[in-house]
Formats: sequence, structure tokens, C-alpha cells
Amino acid sequence: MDVNLAELRARVDGSPMSRAQWSAVAVCVLLNVVDGFDIMVMSFTAAAVSQEWSLSSSQLGLLLSAGLAGMAAGSLLLAPLADRVGRRTLILACLVLAAAGMLGSALSRDAVQLGLLRVLTGLGTGGILAAGNVITAEYANSRWRGLAVSLNVTGYAVGAGAGGVLAAALQGGTGWRSVFAFGGVATALLVGAVLWRLPESLDFLLTRRPPHALDRLNGLLRAMGRPGLESLPGAPARRASRIRLLLTPGLRRTTLLIWTGFLVAMSTFYFVSSWTPKLLVEAGLTAEQGIAWGVALNLGGVAGTLLLGLLAARFGIRRLLVVYTLAAAVPLAAFIPAVSLYGLSLALGVLIGVFVNGCVAALYTLALSAYPPEVRATGLGWGVGAGRIGSLASPLLAGGLLDAGWDVARLYLAVAVVFTAGGLLAARAAGLPSGTPRSPHALQRR
Repeated sequence: MDVNLAELRARVDGSPMSRAQWSAVAVCVLLNVVDGFDIMVMSFTAAAVSQEWSLSSSQLGLLLSAGLAGMAAGSLLLAPLADRVGRRTLILACLVLAAAGMLGSALSRDAVQLGLLRVLTGLGTGGILAAGNVITAEYANSRWRGLAVSLNVTGYAVGAGAGGVLAAALQGGTGWRSVFAFGGVATALLVGAVLWRLPESLDFLLTRRPPHALDRLNGLLRAMGRPGLESLPGAPARRASRIRLLLTPGLRRTTLLIWTGFLVAMSTFYFVSSWTPKLLVEAGLTAEQGIAWGVALNLGGVAGTLLLGLLAARFGIRRLLVVYTLAAAVPLAAFIPAVSLYGLSLALGVLIGVFVNGCVAALYTLALSAYPPEVRATGLGWGVGAGRIGSLASPLLAGGLLDAGWDVARLYLAVAVVFTAGGLLAARAAGLPSGTPRSPHALQRR
């Protein structure tokens, strides 16, 4: 049976999800769970590491930022390779990098070694997060794509949250190095899970044509309960630079708006999560109450991404992004006036987590549907990279504004305004309806 990519994608979108498709999604969610642990492990062990090596606050801050810096580099530099070598191939390579970084961290002799190994771990997780979300979206049908991507985003938060419990148990018995060793072993074991249950994406096999592409395609189609192909359609034109393709006339507006959305959404979340517990303590609350607020924020984030995924099966992702953006502005603006009422501030923290994290999940889905398959990993990787740069810069910018004399209420109000503007702009991204591929040439004619 002769078929092109658009026809094959239309069949996948219009058919029920098979066990093979849900299995691929489950492996990607598991990847994100372990990635969440690997990135947040430095936060869980910071006190013990600082005590052992007598680190200053600035030295510890660099260690805490090293993994995030590596993630930004992995999203920008490694994720685009998924469009060239394959999503599954890149995930396997990045798992090796992340496992090596985690296991090496357990053996590090000083802060410099640990910092470099944290960057290596971040490189691996940055590539995994982007490629895993791409392959999830490409195996999900149109009805469940939003939920599948939201589950991936939730997996990261679950790994980060559960990691705190595991880290506390491990450190109490065997010290902080065992926490890194546990993460390294768990990451290495995922290589087997990927080889066993995560196939290469149909979109990549059709667009890049690796060796034995037709046989691999037919094997995947049979596993999904679909008829096989008699031959591959004509090969698509190859492009020298996928990064430059993101800024061609047909994709430039989409790309810039998606970058803006990721930058603003991730900056907002990391500003809130980094500064709010400290500001609450300065406002008269206890340290324990500040930590509880942070937990409420992350629990809200898990609920928000899951809720968005379920709603995406019924409503358009752009409509949900607009609703979540407007809804997030209210608790952001109202938070500081409500600080004196701890119960209310806790509830507002949950709502901030729900809507801000929901916006991040919506941006993942939007980016994955906006780009054609030959640049999909590149587009998502650079969007997430823009967000990671914002996550590094926003706590520093907030500190500078507070030092310059800004009061806290004014700062949160400014964050609410910027977040709203960024989210509404991103919702206007000139992408495609969810899951509908289109060639760059067609995009240029719009």
C-alpha cells in the first residue's frame, strides 16, 4: 500500500490508541520521572555536600545551577540531533551521558568535579526531555496527544517530588553519595527499557529513511494493528540547517512566539519556586511553613498538568492555554496581599502551580504540533532551551530588582503582567492543529 506521511499520520490520529502506542508513552513518562530525580538530586543533597566540603553560599549556588545549565545546553545543542539521528537513538546516547554523570557524581572528590559532572548529567537529561516528548506526541493519536504530553511533564514533577523522600531515606543511612549512585543505576537501567519497549518514531523513519526503514515501519504498523506499506513514498527534500529552518518565513512567527511562551512560563515558575519560601519567612512565617508552601506549589503543578491533558481531549490546546494564562494571573497578583492569611496563601500557591505548570504543558503540546516532523525535535529543544535560560536568569533578575528597592507586591504584580502577555502571545503561534504535519514549503505559503 502506497502512502505518504500525511496520510499515515491521519490514520494514526483517527484510530484508537493501541497497546504498543501506550507502551511507548509509558516508557517516555518513566524517562521523565528519572530525569526529574536526576536534576533535583542536588537540591536534596545540598546541605550534606556543603557541610562535607565547607562550601560558601555562592559555591553551593553554582552547584545548584550546574544541572539546569546543562539542561539548557542539552535542549539547545543535543535535542536537534534527534531530527538527524533519530529520537530513540538520541535518548539512548543521552541516557549514557546522564548515567555517567550521576555515577561519577557519587565518586567526585571536590566541588569542581561535582559541578562538571552535574553539567554532564544536565546535558543528558535536556536531550532526553526534548526527544522523549517528541516521540510521545508522534505515537499518540489526536484525541490523547495532549494527555500523553501532559503525563510526560507530570512525570518530571513526580520524579522531583518522590526524589526528596528517597534522598532523605538514603542519606540517613549511607550518606549523600548513595543518592547520586541510586539515580545513576536507575538511569542506566532505563537503557534496557528503551531498547525493549520504545521504538523509533514513524515520522522519523518516513522523513529520514535510515537503513531498513520500510521493514522497521511495517513492523511498527503491525504492532499498532495497522496495514503495512508496499514501498516508501518519495524522499522529502533535505535541509542543511534545521535551526535556520525554524526562522524561515513560514516558521519564524511560530518559533518566536513559542520561544517567548517558554521563556516567560518557565521564568515565572522558577522565580516563584525559588524566592517565595524565603519571602514568606521574611514576612513572619516559619521555615517549615515556607517549605510546605513549596510542596503545595509542586502538588498544584502535578494536578494542573494532568487536568490540562484530560481537558485537551475535548478542547483545543490554544483555548486552554489562554484560559490557564488568564487564570494564573489572578493568584500571582493576589498572592502578596494574602500572605498574612497562611491558609489563603497556601491555596493560592496550589493555584499558581496548577495554572503555571499547565501553561508549560500546553506549550509542549503546542510546539510539538506546530512543527513538521523533520524539525520537530529541534523546534521543541530550542523552545525548552529558551525556557531553561529564563529559569536560570529569573531568580537573579528578581534579586536585583529587590535590591534596587522594588517592593515584593510590585514584583509579583509585574510577574503576573509579563506572564499574561507572554502566554497570550504564545497562544497566537501560527502552528498547526494538533498532530497535523505540514511541510515547510506549505508553511511558507501561508
